[in-house]
Amino acid sequence: MVFWIFGYGSLVWNPGFDYDEKVMGFIKDYRRVFDLVTYVFCVTACIDHRGTPEHPARTLTLEKTEGAICWGAAYCVRGGAERERLAMEYLERRECEYDQKTLVEFYKEGDALQPALTGVIVFTSTPDKAMNKYYLGPAPLEEMARQIATASGPCGNNREYLFKLEKALYDIDHEEDYVIELANEVRKVLGIVEKGFMEEMKLVGSSSHIPLKTAHNIPVLKLHRPLAEAVAMDS
Repeated sequence: MVFWIFGYGSLVWNPGFDYDEKVMGFIKDYRRVFDLVTYVFCVTACIDHRGTPEHPARTLTLEKTEGAICWGAAYCVRGGAERERLAMEYLERRECEYDQKTLVEFYKEGDALQPALTGVIVFTSTPDKAMNKYYLGPAPLEEMARQIATASGPCGNNREYLFKLEKALYDIDHEEDYVIELANEVRKVLGIVEKGFMEEMKLVGSSSHIPLKTAHNIPVLKLHRPLAEAVAMDS
């Protein structure tokens, strides 16, 4: 037995399950959007928490968009029903915000006409707030950046999720303007927060240095091409 799963978010850099093969490539007619909300709601449920109910994090889902391509990683699990069951149980806990499993065709670089794999599983979400309580929907770039800059949960902060995605796409030489623009907007927000913090410390007369994890700790990527002007991406 064998199944393939396509990762387009944290699965790209942190699959977290036993797999037999990893292939980089893309799927067609989907684009990444940070329209999904994630937070801690049950100790035994989702295991990729980066927010709280008071300050929910924004994570990725896919939006059906004709002509778009979405780069990521396809993972293969072989070895029988038990290995497949364990991998899928792990993935369903981890991806619990997603209410759909969609089957897609997967393409390798250099051959955009003939799919390398068919029937590849990808976790997606119904873009409807009434049907899917985890669907947050689109928002202006600045609003998304403020949410991502401030949200944090047991698995880390929301900005780390975004910055690691940015680096993962850079590492495979397939950066996305949408991801880069959002990451840079988050860096701006973090810079403003740090500036305000330092001014407050001066006002109270504190001379001690308190380290703060902000944009100054985040390496700025050297891009292969000039960055496009930041725009808000709506569906």
